[in-house]
Amino acid sequence: MRVVPRSLVGRLLAISTVVTLAALLFAGFAIGGVLERFVMTGFDQRLDAQLSVLTRAVRADGTLDAARVVDLPPFGEAGSGWFWRIDEPGGVVRASGVADGVVPTAMPVRRPGFGPGPGGPGDRDGAWPGDVRTAGGALHYRQVALATARGTVTVTAGGPRAVVTQPLRAAMTPLLLSLGLLGLALATATIVQVRVGLRPLRGLAGALADVRAGRRQQVPDDQPTELTPVVAELNALIVQNAAGLDHARRHVANLAHGLKTPLAALGVRLAEPGRDPDGTLGEMVARIDSQVRHHLGRARAVAPGAAQRLRTALAPAVGDLVAVLERVHAERALAVTVSVGSDVAVAVDAQDLSEMIGNLLDNGWRHAAGRLEVTAERAGAMVRIAIEDDGPGLSGAAAEEAMVPGRRLDERGDGHGFGLPITRELAELYGGNLELGRGALGGVRAVLVLPAPVGG
Repeated sequence: MRVVPRSLVGRLLAISTVVTLAALLFAGFAIGGVLERFVMTGFDQRLDAQLSVLTRAVRADGTLDAARVVDLPPFGEAGSGWFWRIDEPGGVVRASGVADGVVPTAMPVRRPGFGPGPGGPGDRDGAWPGDVRTAGGALHYRQVALATARGTVTVTAGGPRAVVTQPLRAAMTPLLLSLGLLGLALATATIVQVRVGLRPLRGLAGALADVRAGRRQQVPDDQPTELTPVVAELNALIVQNAAGLDHARRHVANLAHGLKTPLAALGVRLAEPGRDPDGTLGEMVARIDSQVRHHLGRARAVAPGAAQRLRTALAPAVGDLVAVLERVHAERALAVTVSVGSDVAVAVDAQDLSEMIGNLLDNGWRHAAGRLEVTAERAGAMVRIAIEDDGPGLSGAAAEEAMVPGRRLDERGDGHGFGLPITRELAELYGGNLELGRGALGGVRAVLVLPAPVGG
């Protein structure tokens, strides 16, 4: 059973709630105790004043000087609950304010020989406090023991406990209300503090999402001090992964170029009359070439985490390729129209995108009569890139034949017939596709379907 919440917000709020409640309870008890001691001190001082008067009335021989017996306010008020009494070994000498027998008998002297004398109560430690319940309510009293020639004389003065409890109740109501409002204010401040304090974590999550979607290369360094080491480690990890991926891609590219040309040349030589009468060797070469291209392409396109972080703007890539092909095919002046939005991007490596679109543009340039159009549109999670020319076009069977590695439908030029198969294989490695058909211009319409970046 999980006790600690999983979220940081929950943990911080739980800790703050427990600490705040404990602090408020402690404050309530502490302030209540201070108020009680303050009220009780005043109560005891009034009792001690009466005790001081009574002890002066007790002579050294144990007799009572009636002339000195005075009832201080409010001891003289009838029915007030304030009382006093003087006890000697033989019984009650005199009492006032409460009926005899209600007040407890004299307390035993706990420190023989010590206590206030006839001259006054002296230190308050010389009086012992006590409480008793009567039919009229709880009473609080104080006693002193006087050593006389006739024995120990005990003087008691007391009053109603309500003198303490009523002011405390009156004071505790606003105190508890104030503590409740303070707790509410602290809870609000804690929630605001947690929200504001954890906001950089939400910003860090957004920055990581941008890195994964390809909108950023690294997490911004402008972070709170506590997050700076985490951001530094994340950026170092991103750089390390990018360097490893680039290193692997270079090796893959070198291997691809090292194998592609010999296999293509071997396929062309085997296609010459008499070299491969039954076509078995040609099929084997084509199969080897297909497997090499497939696995090499997969190794570079599906690197761990690459698809989630890739983001290549489409318009600049197409513009650069058109500019290059205009120079390569300078003898063929075409009217090229590019309709690609500046915000359109694909989750494809820039090198792979250039290879795929370059193959399609090169084929279109070779076969167009005078016009070539490039358009792109977002379709859900994918981007559809259409390259259309006004050339002779292809039938359905010819379009399928064009996808077979090494099959050239046009013997003109120096190509080997691997451009369209490579483009389709690369598109499929990214989760896309290549579709060939007849377009509105009358020629071939090649639609390259590629994934859009995560988060747009």
